[in-house]
Amino acid sequence: MDEKRTTGRQRVLKAATIEFGGGAIDCTIKNWSAIGAALEVTSPVGIPAHFTLFVPADGRHWPCRVIWRKEKRIGVAFE
Repeated sequence: MDEKRTTGRQRVLKAATIEFGGGAIDCTIKNWSAIGAALEVTSPVGIPAHFTLFVPADGRHWPCRVIWRKEKRIGVAFE
């Protein structure tokens, strides 16, 4: 498989929340870099193309854009 990322990702296991339009969905950050992340979700259905990722452990909010979706994972780019 060819690597298409421009920067390497670091494996992590952090709890996070996908926030959008007054709603929220729990997720787990599986890996991330300065420009994006892979998130594990129960289901990608209903998650909009743009949302805010809140990471309680860091107290940070990251605006995100969905790049890809698979069964229980989504890839995002930080905006």
